[in-house]
Amino acid sequence: MIRFDAVTKQYPDGTVAVDDLSLTAPTGRITVLVGPSGCGKTTSLRMVNRMIEPTRGSIALDGRDTGRMDQAELRRGIGYVIQHAGLFPHRTVLDNIGTVPRLLGWSRRRTRERSRELLERVGLDPHLGDRYPAQLSGGQQQRVGVARALAADPPVMLMDEPFSAVDPIVREQLQDEFLRLQGELGKTIVFVTHDIDEAIKLGDQVAVLRVGGRLAQVAEPAYLLAHPADDFVADFVGRDRGYRALQFQETPRLALRAERTVVLGEQPGTAESGWLLVVDDDRRPLGWVEPARIGARAVEDSDLHRGGTVARQSGTLRGALDAALSSPSRRGVVVDESGSLVGTVLAHEVLSAIEENDRPEREEGDPVRGGAVTIAGDGA
Repeated sequence: MIRFDAVTKQYPDGTVAVDDLSLTAPTGRITVLVGPSGCGKTTSLRMVNRMIEPTRGSIALDGRDTGRMDQAELRRGIGYVIQHAGLFPHRTVLDNIGTVPRLLGWSRRRTRERSRELLERVGLDPHLGDRYPAQLSGGQQQRVGVARALAADPPVMLMDEPFSAVDPIVREQLQDEFLRLQGELGKTIVFVTHDIDEAIKLGDQVAVLRVGGRLAQVAEPAYLLAHPADDFVADFVGRDRGYRALQFQETPRLALRAERTVVLGEQPGTAESGWLLVVDDDRRPLGWVEPARIGARAVEDSDLHRGGTVARQSGTLRGALDAALSSPSRRGVVVDESGSLVGTVLAHEVLSAIEENDRPEREEGDPVRGGAVTIAGDGA
């Protein structure tokens, strides 16, 4: 557990970066610090490992005042991940990952074994271990940065906007991988971001800071969206916070339609009109196509419209609604856990399910509460 007790950081010129911050980051959970530029997020984070010293107040790590701890000892017990990964350019990936274990006196063999194990754990091919950072993509470098922070198995991790320097697709992949790892490892994590969507997705609790480093509100993401403490918090989490809150509601029973499909590389048939869903041999959706535009020839990869998102059968109401709204056909694609097509749903049907889900008079056992999916239609 990390506890901030009336912590203030004031610089010699009088600037107050953090003002009287009292906050607890629970053991084994992810606490996200979020807020506008100048709100003291990174300063608060860096005071935990004493890269910045607080002016007043105290920070305790599992009951120990960090101000009374040896700095080197403190930092060796804390994993630290920053934007752009911060890897040593002249050292190989394996040597980067093994930095802290070597400082702790681990043998070279033990360090290499641990580094290779972590490469796989963060989703990288072990053959990348002998490469240098410049030979990796941005997303791969960030994964190496996470692996390095985990190398000595620290109980605490500090993460300062670690995924903000990569493109949106890679960023989502890194977030998912991070949540998977946390599910396995259960670290105590303080995570800094300026992105409220990232904060809501990753945080067990979210702390919103105001400019000047004052705590505006700390709460679980669903509560924060539903009950912002004041206008500042409401404005920061966004006017679409009701839509964001749907990601915390599991998808109820939806009547899905069987969707017409064509396999990539096959001919859709000239009689087909409107949008047609293109799938692979395992019925995984690839995109949409308009048969009238391509005539009688086979569907090619370049014909696909890939604008729509895909919702999971076991996912959230936000995922289902977004799939329907983003699809060029306005039919949201729903898949099972293996990624294979289950059916499609219309936006107004998701909205009806949301309304049913929110009715206070519904009883246990009401059909809208179930996780099963009913397919309506004659089959694809």
